[in-house]
Amino acid sequence: MSVTDPMHSDDPRARETAATVPVYGQLPFVPVRAAGCDIVTDDGRFILDLYGGHAVAALGYNHPGLTAAIQRQSQELLFQSNAVALGIRARAAERLTSVAPASVTRAFFVNSGAEANENALRMALVATGRRRVLAITHGFHGRTAGAGAVTWNSNKWYGFPQKPFEVDFIPRDDVAAAESMIDSNVAAVIFEPVQGVAGGYDLSQEFVETLRAATARHGALLIADEVQSGIGRSGQYFASQVYSIEPDILTAAKSLGGGVPCGAVLCSDAVAGHFGTGALGTTFGGGPLAAAAIVAVLDAIRDDGLLFNVRSREQQIREQCVVGPVRKIRGMGLLLGLICDRPARDVRDALLEHDILAGTSGDPNVLRVLAPLVIEEPHVLRLADALATLAPIEP
Repeated sequence: MSVTDPMHSDDPRARETAATVPVYGQLPFVPVRAAGCDIVTDDGRFILDLYGGHAVAALGYNHPGLTAAIQRQSQELLFQSNAVALGIRARAAERLTSVAPASVTRAFFVNSGAEANENALRMALVATGRRRVLAITHGFHGRTAGAGAVTWNSNKWYGFPQKPFEVDFIPRDDVAAAESMIDSNVAAVIFEPVQGVAGGYDLSQEFVETLRAATARHGALLIADEVQSGIGRSGQYFASQVYSIEPDILTAAKSLGGGVPCGAVLCSDAVAGHFGTGALGTTFGGGPLAAAAIVAVLDAIRDDGLLFNVRSREQQIREQCVVGPVRKIRGMGLLLGLICDRPARDVRDALLEHDILAGTSGDPNVLRVLAPLVIEEPHVLRLADALATLAPIEP
């Protein structure tokens, strides 16, 4: 074989392209290890990670509590299925429901955010016996059949020949539309309190309250998709708590395991009552390693005072980072959209030259900050200084 054959290259990017389905646009660096909020690359760069792998790295990297829990659990019991009860799974469910809105008291563990939303939608359809689901324009809920069906503009990539249920979209923050569209034919309304992929767009208080009131009035279920906004990222355990509303079903993933793949559907006793043995299932969901990671993440959020840190760092970002190309900041906690005077991709690339990683979004002019919850004051100062080097474009 030729020495230039990518399968024999030392470049992981070339090898991945040759050996995987090449569907991801990848950044021009290769991580080899990480600690705290810093990623170390194969060429020796230290990159400040303010994106957290799409909001997954809640505790940053090499957090002592999380790594110790993973190591300990892998040595004690790496895996057992839901065919047996596990103390660590029970503890994860107890801890998770104890910090969630009071309305959701039961947990069903899965493997990802899309799977959590898929099951939440299925549960709503079964519990209500209805066929129609409403979502919010610009929302993103995943790429599986059900989750993709309620994702805005998913027709661009959906691929399935038809959607598994009736779907329509409420224009975001349109209170009148919500009032008119939610009726007795609707099984559920699914919404992100803060729309992540859309660029950290926080829905209005009045709109969210209308969703809750209208669904309750018509016997529909309200599903809060907190895959990205949950597990401390909003400055509370869940963004629903910031809005002071109680959903019937809530989904969580991403930050939930701090890097270990996992997800969860939380639901009310009333919803759970529709499901008995065999009604739902998963092989890996709620496995002992994932459950141990969930407990460790929740313990760290509590013990390390991370909810207060998230709120403090949000305030600092809002005060110090409207500079250079940044015109305005929206979002909540450490799920923030920095509205820029130019394409966010250009700002991301410029920041990367300063060894700072942020993310783009579905809004071409919004840069996303999804930093680990352990981000510190000097990190924000470093971001502000780097942004200040980029001259604003005069309107």
